[in-house]
Amino acid sequence: MAGVKKSGSEVAQRRYHSPLRDENARETRARILSAARGLFLGDGYATTSINDIATAAGVARPTVLTVFGTKAQLLRAVVDVAMAGNDRPVPVPQQPWFQPVWKATSGRECLEAYAHVCVLIGRRSAAVIELVRRASDEGDEIREQWDELQANRLTGARSIAARVHELGDLAPGLTVSRAGDRIWMANDSAHYLALVGDRSWSERAFETWLAEQMRATALGTSSA
Repeated sequence: MAGVKKSGSEVAQRRYHSPLRDENARETRARILSAARGLFLGDGYATTSINDIATAAGVARPTVLTVFGTKAQLLRAVVDVAMAGNDRPVPVPQQPWFQPVWKATSGRECLEAYAHVCVLIGRRSAAVIELVRRASDEGDEIREQWDELQANRLTGARSIAARVHELGDLAPGLTVSRAGDRIWMANDSAHYLALVGDRSWSERAFETWLAEQMRATALGTSSA
């Protein structure tokens, strides 16, 4: 209605949801994440300070703390973005690039699609996951992150085993839990670092090898 004065709270809310402000916040967050990843990997987690990250990102130290809270929480965000490939709050199994795993119509196809997913995740996050492992003695918060990464990896492996079971291709006598344990052993990103990073395997060769390992350990003879 014309002539009706907006309340202070309504004006503040409208300003808070300004697209330009939101875009600036996203850009600031992205710069901090990029700076943190580079410094963590280049100089190590323990020796990298919030001041170092702020300087590299071109922001003030309080900005880093306001956006992420602590250095440990910033490391968690670096890992999350690396694994997902983006900064959207979407769980990895729901990301578009993960969907071929769920759309597979056989256990073999499912595991081959999952091997490809492991390559994508390894390419983006193997180095930062190793960083968390090495930093896990820096305090309880980082140690909890490491434990959580391992638990999530097992949960993911068991969900793949459950899908193979639904497709009727799990090896005879093999439980979903035991199959999940076997896939968990295979989906460790340390294998990517060792074979692609240290031994200079191509990603295609690594993906083929990984798919073979998971098929051999989880599928029945007729499906492998």
